[in-house]
Amino acid sequence: MDIPTARRFALLTTGLVEPFSDVGTALEHHGFIQIDPINVCGRMHEHIARNRVSGYRQGDLHQHLHGIADDAPTGTAVKPAQERTAFEHFHPGRIVLATFPADAWPYLCPIMKLRARSPGSWGGKLTAAEARLARRILREINERGPLASEDINHQATTHNGWTTARTTKVVMDKLFAHGRLLIARRINGRRVYDVPENLLPAAVLQMKSSTARAAARWQAELKLRQHRLVTLKRDEVPLVQHLVQTLELPDGGPVLYCLQDDLPLLDQARAGAITHSPVPRLLAPLDPLILDRVILQRLWDFDYTWEVYTPAAKRQRGYYALPVLAEDQLVGHVDLKADRKTGKLQIVGRKVRRGHRIAPAITELARFLGLR
Repeated sequence: MDIPTARRFALLTTGLVEPFSDVGTALEHHGFIQIDPINVCGRMHEHIARNRVSGYRQGDLHQHLHGIADDAPTGTAVKPAQERTAFEHFHPGRIVLATFPADAWPYLCPIMKLRARSPGSWGGKLTAAEARLARRILREINERGPLASEDINHQATTHNGWTTARTTKVVMDKLFAHGRLLIARRINGRRVYDVPENLLPAAVLQMKSSTARAAARWQAELKLRQHRLVTLKRDEVPLVQHLVQTLELPDGGPVLYCLQDDLPLLDQARAGAITHSPVPRLLAPLDPLILDRVILQRLWDFDYTWEVYTPAAKRQRGYYALPVLAEDQLVGHVDLKADRKTGKLQIVGRKVRRGHRIAPAITELARFLGLR
């Protein structure tokens, strides 16, 4: 397989050529959508979804999850458990928050139970004092309904070695990591928790927890579903060999793998028959197309790192630089910031290959964010 074909295949399989009809379809295709709370010029999941879902609007992912917008007032009805098809939890390999289809629950359960038995201030075993507070929190949620940590009258704080937080928040976050609470909704970014029995269909909760091998197989398949064209570790290959097709590039690098279900799109990519967006697009910093830096370099000859956690003096691209996709090439990045006071989307910095106009893409994002 030559490089241009591989690029077209990657674009086709990651939903950047033909958008999905709705959030649920995109979520099933990719296995998860990563969530990140940082909002500089739109949140991570919004950037991922808006490039893949037809007619996507801000907040549609959480509307799909909870049946309610993040800014809806307290007391607004949420989606009942029997109608929920997705939930939020930690990705088992990356320890980042993600939206999963409901059928991921049994594969995450063994990891949740392991956290509940393991030491550690983050997500680990409850101390005796925390266990007492946990029982109270669960009792109050069962009596009062979904609650945020601020809704529990308990003023103690906990220091975990690098920061201090209210103990109720620490304990509720641990209960979430253990699968004993789930996020019911958010209010201005604050997590509101409820018990799983109120947030997931009974049929999902009754599924038998997976074995360690089944969970490992699921994680390997999740990697394939998310990125569609990947390298696999030696221990991952036997787990998914019945699902994959090997592909080799002319550079002699590691073998790549794709899902056999995607092979019809490989034929389309070989024929060169894809329609590119006439307007360059701004991708999420952790977009499924670009997250694997090895493949990013091999296919696109593009060097990119998300620098939001890089000290300012060492940044080369900017705090929240978005990669620029122009047809089947990655041609640079633009660092943007939403100025909510003036209602404008500001260009902090940019570096884009000559001959590519990014103004239409910036205008498109500004409209999406409700800015000028």
